[in-house]
Amino acid sequence: MSRSLILTILIASIIIIGTSTSTVWAAQLEAKINPNSNESPFKMNYQKTIFIEYHDGGNLFDALRGNEWTITGSADMSNPGVQKLMDSLNQRIAEDGSQARISDLNVDYDFHLKARNILTSVDFKVIIEGTLTNYVITKDSQRTLVDLGWRGLSTNDEIIIDGIEINIPLNIIKSQEPDAFAFFAGTEAEDVLNRPLINADFILEQPMTNWHFLFDPTGITSDAETFGLDKSISGFVISSWTMGESSLREGRQVERVFEADVVSDQKYSVRSVQSSDQATLTAIGFGALDVLDGVEIAGITPTSPAGYATTSTGEFPVTIVYGMATMAAIGGIGFFIHSSRSLKNVSSEQTGIDPGRLVGTQTSASSGGYQTNRGEAQLKDDSSYQQTRSVYEATSQQSPPPQSTPPPTTPSTMVDQACGCEADSGDPDYACDCAMQGACICSADCQCNTDVCKEAVSQL
Repeated sequence: MSRSLILTILIASIIIIGTSTSTVWAAQLEAKINPNSNESPFKMNYQKTIFIEYHDGGNLFDALRGNEWTITGSADMSNPGVQKLMDSLNQRIAEDGSQARISDLNVDYDFHLKARNILTSVDFKVIIEGTLTNYVITKDSQRTLVDLGWRGLSTNDEIIIDGIEINIPLNIIKSQEPDAFAFFAGTEAEDVLNRPLINADFILEQPMTNWHFLFDPTGITSDAETFGLDKSISGFVISSWTMGESSLREGRQVERVFEADVVSDQKYSVRSVQSSDQATLTAIGFGALDVLDGVEIAGITPTSPAGYATTSTGEFPVTIVYGMATMAAIGGIGFFIHSSRSLKNVSSEQTGIDPGRLVGTQTSASSGGYQTNRGEAQLKDDSSYQQTRSVYEATSQQSPPPQSTPPPTTPSTMVDQACGCEADSGDPDYACDCAMQGACICSADCQCNTDVCKEAVSQL
């Protein structure tokens, strides 16, 4: 199997697993605030999943075996249950210190139970959409103060719409699965199932100064349409605050899991799972956050402050851009200063052998009437050599001479010995002259008294 085929199968498996796994979100808020209007739309989505586990089978498994059902519905303000929910949410908003109110509300709900071999899952989803009013605190020619303390839309009350209780999961299980409910009554599992679904406390508890802030100074036409406004919005700033991402400011966002065991004929487990809350608030104008009497507010102005260039396209503020460039320039200057000082500290004195103690020596002789000019530098004396000569040379010089009769030597003149010079080469430029330091090549029996020959003889 080729590597490309294996990679394709792996990617496909990841996609299948990712799409088959249900995503469990807790509360998701979307709101668009228009400070120039008396009302603005909002939407809140509440989701939760309950897992009833029976790994070893038992009576609870028998009670739920093969069961699957779905309950869906929708209602508006004409339904008494929707009116009760709106009143309950407004009461909670007032308790949080906000002056904003909900004036219109629509509710959609969807509950689904499916029993499997080792567990049963129950998915709960409630979506509310409505109109927010009375959120403008004060307004003048410079700015508008907008109330943001209403965003924790929660209630602990029982909300019954068309005979279906939509807020407390335990009541839904009690009405739809009475045999399974009997296992949970009076146990810790009952406390887990009693936690209300319509809850957005974390959205209110997370300070908006920790939310991500972006704005678009161009006033895109498509954004104007989402606000239900005409093209006159073009040119205005649109501010946006978002939360739900794990970060150093917001902290680590984790699933909220509540679990309890039930001991009956077998050991059963009940888990309630909710992911971290998410929220997106947008407003027409540039929003600066503040706190008034313990309630978070936003001061909305038609345009952004001069020099402020943070936009939703990802640009940095102008001050940060120039600040980073200045820091880079300072770092470069510091590097060059350090390098210059380091070079000045390097010693310029020459080390090694004094050139005055060196002499040039020819290392090649003529061949067939041709003379090369190759040579080498040698010391005038052997003082340095005597200090550093090899111990093996010393041993060799102290060993007795071989038992052989040396050939008889006869006195010779300077011309005969020639001290290694090519006296008979026929070239007048290289006549034998021991004082010619650049053209004298001494042999082992040279009797020349010049320093060059002495040095050469001592090394032969």
